[in-house]
Amino acid sequence: MGRMFKKRYNANLAAFTSKEDLGKSLHKYEPPFGFHSYVEQLEAILQIMPEVDLPKGLSSKSCKRCVVIGSGGILRGLDLGKIVDEFDITIRLNNAPVTGHTWDVGNKTTIRMTYPEGAPVSEEEYNNSSLFVTVLYKNADFLWLQSVLKNETLSVWNRLFFWKSVVERLPLTFKQLRILNPLIVKETALDILEYPQPGTKWIGWEKNIPTIGVTAIILATHLCDEVSFAGFGYDLNQPDITLHYFDNLCMNAMSRQPMHDIMKERELIKRLVKEGVVTDLSGGIHCEFCNKHLADT
Repeated sequence: MGRMFKKRYNANLAAFTSKEDLGKSLHKYEPPFGFHSYVEQLEAILQIMPEVDLPKGLSSKSCKRCVVIGSGGILRGLDLGKIVDEFDITIRLNNAPVTGHTWDVGNKTTIRMTYPEGAPVSEEEYNNSSLFVTVLYKNADFLWLQSVLKNETLSVWNRLFFWKSVVERLPLTFKQLRILNPLIVKETALDILEYPQPGTKWIGWEKNIPTIGVTAIILATHLCDEVSFAGFGYDLNQPDITLHYFDNLCMNAMSRQPMHDIMKERELIKRLVKEGVVTDLSGGIHCEFCNKHLADT
């Protein structure tokens, strides 16, 4: 990554937010790129959350291997489960389920990375050995995390600021909770993808918010020496194919979202694969086997 992006990639960025990190670099931007205006709230939250790193057994391990599991329908029937479970760190996104899909996506979860609306409803998707990493995008996300930590109920008013209903409780201990370092989001969006600087737009959305998927891949490069992924590769040219491995939504649902530049992210990930920074296990972004097969025919 450092070779590809030189001064735009900081290999020393911490993956998760700690009290020691609440310096000037986090004050510049509003969420999700920083914590400007939210430092006091964050300090109160971090008082309750005692851990800010990987579990000791993982943090001390050398030559770690990460795999990021996307939600793409391409995972159906690939039988990658056993391969996925061989990695040291398995990162899953939002509410993408393991239960009922282990043959394709494995059953190991080291990190579940999500925002409040994406947190799984089913308690089957939580376990006592995984980390729950929250990405904070807006004021309501801070309020949600505070309510979860304090076992309180969100007010009806605050619930209006979520685009879908959110879970009220997490069946986890405080030691399993982390907050993603917003500088990882900032690095992904502004430095690597080179999106425009955050600003107010009167109509519509500025497409400078990276998806949680590409953010997770960049996070993985900070956690591990070897990074792979599977289940990525939204093909907007095929609107009728299955969007996710776990439901029946079609690809055209992705084209209606206003916040993400899917095609630019795809080109970035494809470049990372070609440069040997990451490996595509499912072939949705860049399929080495497909290219070799075409060359031989």
